[in-house]
Amino acid sequence: MFSQAVLENSVRLRTLIILRWVAILGQILAVLAALHWFDLDLDLGLFAAVIAISILANTMFILIYPQNKRLSETEVAAMLVFDTVQLAVLLYLSGGLHNPFSVLIVAPVTVAATALTLRATLIVALMAFLATSLVARFHIPLHTTQGALLNMPEIFVYGFWVAILITIIFLGLYAHRISTEMRLMSHALLATQMALSREQKLTDLSRVVAAAAHELGTPLATITLVSSELTDELENPEHLEDAQLIREQADRCRDILHSMGKHGKDDMLIRQAPLSAIIHEAAEPHMNRGKTIHIRVGDDKLPAANQPVVLRQPEIVHGVRNLIQNAVDFASTTVWVDLCWNDQTLSVRVVDDGAGYAPMVLGNIGHPFVRKRKSKRKDEGRAEYEGMGLGLFIAKTLLERTGAELSFTNGTDPFTGEPEPGERSGAIAMAIWKRGPDGIEADTTKTTSAENPRFDSQSAV
Repeated sequence: MFSQAVLENSVRLRTLIILRWVAILGQILAVLAALHWFDLDLDLGLFAAVIAISILANTMFILIYPQNKRLSETEVAAMLVFDTVQLAVLLYLSGGLHNPFSVLIVAPVTVAATALTLRATLIVALMAFLATSLVARFHIPLHTTQGALLNMPEIFVYGFWVAILITIIFLGLYAHRISTEMRLMSHALLATQMALSREQKLTDLSRVVAAAAHELGTPLATITLVSSELTDELENPEHLEDAQLIREQADRCRDILHSMGKHGKDDMLIRQAPLSAIIHEAAEPHMNRGKTIHIRVGDDKLPAANQPVVLRQPEIVHGVRNLIQNAVDFASTTVWVDLCWNDQTLSVRVVDDGAGYAPMVLGNIGHPFVRKRKSKRKDEGRAEYEGMGLGLFIAKTLLERTGAELSFTNGTDPFTGEPEPGERSGAIAMAIWKRGPDGIEADTTKTTSAENPRFDSQSAV
């Protein structure tokens, strides 16, 4: 669930002002229709006074506060309670629950359920309950101008009262549940997009650095060669020392660029790689977190040399990394990552020796902000991942974008909830891709190397 801080200041004042203007317009039209169309005997002065209070409140808000002001939860709840009371007074003046417009008392509760926390929604709902009950018992009867009393049978009034209360409960809970899930999904997708954007930026940065290292390699080699020749030919000690310094610094630049660009170049080699290389890259941040990670590539029938070459997509790297992260978080000692393939599919299976998933949450795994398991130990080596809470959702979302089908289960059947160190007894997460031209595999018929783009130093200046 979202905390109060997340929902605070979530509703604009302009939104509620517009809704209230619509309600005021409807109230005015209803009163005029009752007077001139249905020929009802109403005290126009009282109705005008009650509606004028809403008009005055709206006008004050417009004059005092800026249009883009965002209201706190307390302020929104107060405005909705005011609207509920104002509507209840109008119903009191026009027959109570004998008035068919009494159903509109549900509206403020629905607005509260979509915008506020459960506590604030309950406050507005309780006010609506109280108002409905009071106007059902106390109200000014409706009469026509000829003196005819317009009353429904008591059993209908009682049934209408019960129906309104049930509607408040049902619509309130339904709207609150749906709006909460939409907020959760929106924030979870935002976190997923941020994770993917971060991975993409790191990939682009490595390409730029590798390309720079490649392009600067030739001039640095020339400088090294010339400085070596000067060192052999110069006799003046001062000039000789300068030439040696130039050579040392050129070698140093070469080593720095080599270190920065060691992960690849801006050619096809960084865009595609063997499946095991992608998985090793995904697992690398978790290799030194106190758990043993075994990566098995194929088997006796599937030699590692024949493994598929896949596109190095950020979605795959970050998605598999989150699966491995989750396994490492809850493993007892060991995590296994199995890479398998056949003519139709290729798969990545992540297994740990922890307690596994509880059966009651297996169906919700991959949904945002669902706690899967509780760790009894705090991992001191995962500071950069502390409080993430979205690992499996991000993994599922990113991998499904690449065409993967994910499944989650336990290694122990029936579920025991007890870890078995060294055994494949914990959680199992599997991602399966279909092989083919539309999958994640690279087209190995094309060249794996491409000419790096040159940097135009003059245009850069």
